[in-house]
Amino acid sequence: MAAPFDKTDDSVVVIIGTGAGGGVLANELAQKGISVVSLEAGGRYLPEDFINDEWDSFGQLAWLDPRTTSGDWRVAKDFSGLPAWIVKAVGGTTTHWAGASLRFQEHEWKAKTNYGAVQGANLLDWPIDGAEMAPWYEKAETKLGVTRTGDRAGLPGNNNFKVFEAGAKKLGYKEVHTGRMAINSSDYDGRMACQQTGFCFQGCKWGAKWSSAYTDIPRGEATGNLEVRERAHVLRIEHGDDGRVNGVVYADKDGVEHKQMARIVCVAGNSIESPRILLNSASAMYPDGLANSSGQVGRNYMRHLTGSVYGIFDKPVKMWRGTTMAGILQDEARLDPTRGFVGGYELETLSLGLPFMAAFLDPGGWGREFTTALDSYENMAGMWIVGEDMPQETNRVTVNSDVTDQFGMGVANVNYSDHANDKAMSAHAYALGQSIYDAMGATRTLPTPPYPSTHNLGTNRMSENARDGVVNRNGRSHDIDNLFVSDGSQFTTGASENPTLTIVALAIRQADHIAGEMTRGNL
Repeated sequence: MAAPFDKTDDSVVVIIGTGAGGGVLANELAQKGISVVSLEAGGRYLPEDFINDEWDSFGQLAWLDPRTTSGDWRVAKDFSGLPAWIVKAVGGTTTHWAGASLRFQEHEWKAKTNYGAVQGANLLDWPIDGAEMAPWYEKAETKLGVTRTGDRAGLPGNNNFKVFEAGAKKLGYKEVHTGRMAINSSDYDGRMACQQTGFCFQGCKWGAKWSSAYTDIPRGEATGNLEVRERAHVLRIEHGDDGRVNGVVYADKDGVEHKQMARIVCVAGNSIESPRILLNSASAMYPDGLANSSGQVGRNYMRHLTGSVYGIFDKPVKMWRGTTMAGILQDEARLDPTRGFVGGYELETLSLGLPFMAAFLDPGGWGREFTTALDSYENMAGMWIVGEDMPQETNRVTVNSDVTDQFGMGVANVNYSDHANDKAMSAHAYALGQSIYDAMGATRTLPTPPYPSTHNLGTNRMSENARDGVVNRNGRSHDIDNLFVSDGSQFTTGASENPTLTIVALAIRQADHIAGEMTRGNL
């Protein structure tokens, strides 16, 4: 275990957040002999602490600090204080994620070029592409133990998948399987195989699902080069007279403020908290917040187009048994504007336990239609829609100074309205989901509105030109050369794939870049 670093030690790299971006980056740098202090707002929970009960687990892991919402999205109406279900704990949302690990497709790196001018969308090409990312993806897949990559077998299909697969194949779909999942199908990397318990979102009690909480973080700590400070809630990043960042101010569990000096600061607090920190760090030199000369910090918030479809059958399915999201249909993730929209979407198996089903099936609804659906829970199959939503400048995270958190800081307001392209894609996806279950003889299908999602993207996006975004191709701020963004907020566009694999691949690549620049004396 590393001896604690002194708060005045300005040679350390300070990383804010310990999830897919921050947790991986911390370990990768520590393995290279670089001193790292990771600041994590939440506590530390390991597999033995996880709770196989949805509401109790939610209370244990979720980020429940106040937030506000605006815009016409359904979440603002139904869950106004909970725009996203992300985790406040060591490991971040890698504790709660489902494990789906897919590479972006070639056309998705260059959305502006391939989709053309889409009215109202702030599309931009990524400054990197699939060929450049391929070796980093391979490293990420090896680290996570992704099934159906390398020589790792796929997971078995549960009943929920069998219904989904049979219906999709009846309709002529081909790209249907149990997915590329960061959940072990056999023992791998010191972690056991999936035991099919079904509580994937509540933290995997077996450790079969990859999470930085019990892989990268302890491995980084074992080098002696990483110190993780838990319940260290970052308030702002500070800079010197030269304009470069020089430390991070945080509140400890008792609310006492500390400043950790830093050589480099990497922000990896998720796409809602990361821009909030940069905006809350405004100063006389940077009146609009750090890294914000373009005015793009907080803008272009994407959350993926989502929704669910449930089918009720005349026989039991027991969809809750087995890996939650090991099942995917990828044929519709192609680029095919003849469908009436650009971008594509995936369908993935999903099951919710009864408590969450009651909350999300028809938020605030009741009556016979609702209760008869819950009565049929045992005979229900479920799937989730995840598609590429359009970045819009007006979809953005701002600081709401009228509402403050427990430390007196203005909270994040998340403003989001669906784009016409999102609505067209959504209609197509819901219709397909219902058709799949109808093909299997469903007695009833239930299209369910989006609920607080975990795929928060954009808000500090990568761009070739400083005026178009916040960071460059290495996640390095265009404005401040020792300030980096290391999470999904650096995504230029969202693609149709679950984002974690790409976040991890970018973090491994960024660690190489930072280490190289330090060695060359440029950082």
